[in-house]
Amino acid sequence: MSDNVLLPPLAERVRPRELKDFKGQEHLMETGRPIQVMLASGKISSFLLWGPPGTGKTTIARLIADHTASDFHQLNAVSAGVKDVREVIKLAEESRAAGKRTILFIDEIHRFNKAQQDALLGAVEAGQIILIGATTENPSFEIIPALRSRMRTFVLNSLGEEELSGILQHALQDDVVLRELPLNITDDTYLMYLAGGDARIMLNLLEASVDFLTAQQNRGNFELTKEILETVAQRKNTLYDKAGEEHYNIISAFIKSIRGSDPDAALYWLARMLEGGEDPLFIARRLVILAAEDIGNASPNGLVLAEAAFSAVHKIGMPEARIILAQCVTYLAGAPKSNAAYLAIDKAIRDVRQSPQHAVPLHLRNAPTGLMKNLGYGKQYKYPHDFEGHFVEENYLPEEMGDRQYYFPTNLGQEKNILDRLQQLWKKKKKY
Repeated sequence: MSDNVLLPPLAERVRPRELKDFKGQEHLMETGRPIQVMLASGKISSFLLWGPPGTGKTTIARLIADHTASDFHQLNAVSAGVKDVREVIKLAEESRAAGKRTILFIDEIHRFNKAQQDALLGAVEAGQIILIGATTENPSFEIIPALRSRMRTFVLNSLGEEELSGILQHALQDDVVLRELPLNITDDTYLMYLAGGDARIMLNLLEASVDFLTAQQNRGNFELTKEILETVAQRKNTLYDKAGEEHYNIISAFIKSIRGSDPDAALYWLARMLEGGEDPLFIARRLVILAAEDIGNASPNGLVLAEAAFSAVHKIGMPEARIILAQCVTYLAGAPKSNAAYLAIDKAIRDVRQSPQHAVPLHLRNAPTGLMKNLGYGKQYKYPHDFEGHFVEENYLPEEMGDRQYYFPTNLGQEKNILDRLQQLWKKKKKY
């Protein structure tokens, strides 16, 4: 589109100007839904729009401002500061005196620090401005409670194929540039797939692909094939923010898939993380923890393999590290599971925190000096290796604790061997 370099980007040119043209987010925008109700009543309150990129957050804010004939100011939290906020509030006071409402839209509001968010509190509470904040991050973590309590939160969803198709058709039919081209998209499903639910990605990719065809001097042949899209896009748009909520969602799904013994699901989430640019060492560390927490003594080799995988990933790096991680993931997912050791240490820690700190029994104490021996330190200690089977009945807990039990071995995998042995050794105490 080199002939039209002075035009705004396609995504801006085809942004809906009227509510009826907005696609998606029916749970908020349809009749009887929250945002539509606000518009119908004329009572606009401050709110947060939380959702993935390219789902209509900025468009919703602009449509509300236009529909209510409000003054509209837009700031981006990446480049704006407290000074910019105060300037808008000052202008809002002047508009308010003239009987006009002011909407302040802050994109990426989660990037405002606490002081910057604090600067908004008074104006929001007093109704000097209607604040609409857009965020891709969970407001529970990124927006201070005082500001969040003064705003409603609306969750936006990724756009589905039907919504994306509607946006695409609108662009092809109504855009001042595209409607003049003999453009034929041979695989619009693939274009929407590459977008990953993000309308802006789809429109930017469409525009870049037309530019590519133009640069190839194919002015008379605007056939947009899957091959052209692959060339322009290079890779699928992967929804994964290493510092955001999706990071925690996917690692959670990954861990739970391994814990649930589903290697295929675990590999899918592993691929999502790797394609999203996750640090493979972060994944390897989580596998080491999981091997001890969820597999434990049911398959002790799991921890050995996870530790070896961590070391190998550190030495090898990507892309080959993906193979090492895949081997470890499939082994851990397929291994028998036990969280007995994890539960045991947590029970013991709970006792330590909540119970009196009982003295170490004399027979278990170290006696490096004569005085300690005279005081009975280590006296009557029974050395297990001196007895048949390298075992002797002994009390190793403080007397006040009796036969307290923390570790309950399962009968799965190699842990069953531990259970069988302990049951034989402790029959007299009926401990297992």
